[in-house]
Amino acid sequence: MKRIAVALLTCLLLVGVCNLQAQNKPTGKRPTTSKTNKNKPPVKPKPEDVQLPTNSNDCIFAIELQPDVAFGPTTAPNGAGRVQDVMRDKNNPWVFEYEHNTVWYKFTVPYSGNLEFNITQTNPKDNYDFIVFRYTDTYFSNRIIEGRVKPVAACFSAVDSTAKAGVPHLGMRVKDATKLFIDNKSTQGFVKSIPVKKGEIYYIALDNLSSKGAGHTIKVSIQVDSYEPTLVFWDNELKKRVDVDLLILEKNTDNRPIVKNPSFRGGKVKFVPNFNYTLYAKKEGYFSVYKEFNSNIFRDDTLLRVMLNRTVKGTAFNINDVYFDDNGALLPESDTALLNYISMFRNHTDITLQIKGFVQSYGVDLERDMELSLKRAQSVKDFFVKNGIEEDRMTVAGMTQNEIKRSAAAALNKGQSFSETKIKLIITGIKE
Repeated sequence: MKRIAVALLTCLLLVGVCNLQAQNKPTGKRPTTSKTNKNKPPVKPKPEDVQLPTNSNDCIFAIELQPDVAFGPTTAPNGAGRVQDVMRDKNNPWVFEYEHNTVWYKFTVPYSGNLEFNITQTNPKDNYDFIVFRYTDTYFSNRIIEGRVKPVAACFSAVDSTAKAGVPHLGMRVKDATKLFIDNKSTQGFVKSIPVKKGEIYYIALDNLSSKGAGHTIKVSIQVDSYEPTLVFWDNELKKRVDVDLLILEKNTDNRPIVKNPSFRGGKVKFVPNFNYTLYAKKEGYFSVYKEFNSNIFRDDTLLRVMLNRTVKGTAFNINDVYFDDNGALLPESDTALLNYISMFRNHTDITLQIKGFVQSYGVDLERDMELSLKRAQSVKDFFVKNGIEEDRMTVAGMTQNEIKRSAAAALNKGQSFSETKIKLIITGIKE
């Protein structure tokens, strides 16, 4: 009896093991669930690694990528998620045999061009594969599971033994890539770029076949003909570059940030031709900078040097391109020049200033010249108040008799031309 009992127990154990192996063995069918190998040693992430969401290994929970912004280095992908989204069969030869350790990404095209992306394995010996799909409709995830969406590109290349850490070995690019689909007989990791249109959405399924693998970094971009000027911020008094907190928004793509750097020290920035941009820069001790511009200003210029002005008592700004009528009233042609200064002072409410008016006169009627210079200053103050600068932050002044006489004497006796300055803004104080 004891032998029979032992035999029965042994049979039951064997059946259990066989069932467990059958559950873990890939089949041609699409299972609805996938279990992570519990015996797999966990990969210890580095403190700086980006934690992958636990559900990002399913298509429906794909991670949204931003153009030109690197995502990673990540923690290691772990398992296939709740469902096997893709599995190879005779109708779908260019998908994974089955998902090992996957993460799904999606990317919305900001403007038409050629899709490119780079994938850098944290461990260059990890065997990563990827598939690219074009989004179809609301039922996209279901159609993926059903095998009804065909890939637009895929790479199942073998590990390149010469791959170096920190260097992208996988992805999609315009140069030096000729195939859309690469099998495991090749170590070439880049498929050729595809043309894409603004508003299209693409999904990238990335699978790490290595059971003890590490994470990765991914960066997606759209390649177009572009201007790439060098952008620097300059302190003209100290004659040196200044690092700034910089934000540049691309207005043609719903204010997509193309640069967001709290310590921008200067460098090349890519601008799409004929696009409009907004630039914000700030630095303690300096006036903030606000500029709106069209990228075509870089058609002939390869350098954009932005002057930074210090927020120091006594700092003066000479304004030439402002215009007045004979009675000192401000003309509309002056708006553009003055609005640049308004944006400066509006962002620095701690600063008080004096607005001083000037005239170009030979001093025939000193009283009238003094009055006209004061009226010009008052017209500018009224414009500033109308555009949001608090009235109690500003005082006005005109030229004195002696200033007008000295200016006239220089023009008459020394043959000098009149100063082109019509308005001078002078910082009179900085509130604590």
